[in-house]
Amino acid sequence: MPVISAPHAFNEAQLYVDLRPIFGRSLYLKCEGFNFAGSIKLKAATEMVETAEREGVLKPDSILVESSSGNLGVALSMIAASKGYRFLCVTDSRCNLSTRLLMEALGSEVHVIADLDANGGFLGARIDYVRALVDSDDRYVWLSQYTNPGNWKAHYRKTAPEIAQRFPRLDVLFVGAGTTGTLMGCARYFRRWHRPVRIIAVDSVGSVIFGGEPGRRMIPGLGMSMRPPLLDESYVDEVIHVEETDTIRACHRLARRGFLFGGSTGTVVSGAMRWLAENDSRGLTAVAIAPDLGERYLDTIYQANWLQDLYGEDVLNSEEMDDGSRAADSAPTRSPGRGPHLQTGDHGGARRHRHRDRE
Repeated sequence: MPVISAPHAFNEAQLYVDLRPIFGRSLYLKCEGFNFAGSIKLKAATEMVETAEREGVLKPDSILVESSSGNLGVALSMIAASKGYRFLCVTDSRCNLSTRLLMEALGSEVHVIADLDANGGFLGARIDYVRALVDSDDRYVWLSQYTNPGNWKAHYRKTAPEIAQRFPRLDVLFVGAGTTGTLMGCARYFRRWHRPVRIIAVDSVGSVIFGGEPGRRMIPGLGMSMRPPLLDESYVDEVIHVEETDTIRACHRLARRGFLFGGSTGTVVSGAMRWLAENDSRGLTAVAIAPDLGERYLDTIYQANWLQDLYGEDVLNSEEMDDGSRAADSAPTRSPGRGPHLQTGDHGGARRHRHRDRE
């Protein structure tokens, strides 16, 4: 084991879970929660902070400020504590209590936005608050995960090569979409790889990242109430939207086999299993990325009262839990190539977009 002096110096990069015994289909889940920040956001946070330091943007008296639904805030809290910076995380009421307490334990200040913005989400209000802080005092440094190229470059340089090293015959990669840093970094890397890899983005129903209708989203991590500036859809072959009830069922099914993962992972796994069921996946090597673990969701996704209040008493329907993701009514034709997305309708709990060849 390594000996380290800074918490961001350690990250377990080559741990995968074979999900076939649990879901009956071959899918390897890349676990990104085994570091001191507890999530894949450590990579982006480290890249953005160290770039700002090299460019002279961060100074000894700087105050880091960032808008985050949770995991990036924890990663920046940890790095700020290690490097001696002050950090203010601007989050909203969906942020898990344990996540807020963790940031505060690391010495960060947390500001919670309670009012919805004009789009019916919290993101616009969070960003407005951050901008007001930056305008009020030049000591504030906003890394802006939504526009910072370091967000996707971290995954181009680290996450994608890690997958390529372990799976040299990779065929399909499932990546959750939020700021789209992970998605864009991996997609750009595999576009230049020695063999074609199909990139499937997984998003939450109610998110507008790929042009969907805005709606209520209670599980943080994936989805946005605005189009991410980092997104370039030409790198994405297909998009699957997953209902939060299916996210919850996937999380609980994993937990019943001893694997406690976060909401983003449940969404990605649910969407991936739907895609594998609807397509001829025999002989395919498929990998999905699990952004974090489940301990921070004990008072939400894994709490019975919270689930029943928001989703009803049947959210953990025993038949669907036993069968996994609901079988598709029919298997749509696989679409070749890349290009502008087209919505092809709903299939059970997931909504899909296809990407077609560019002319």
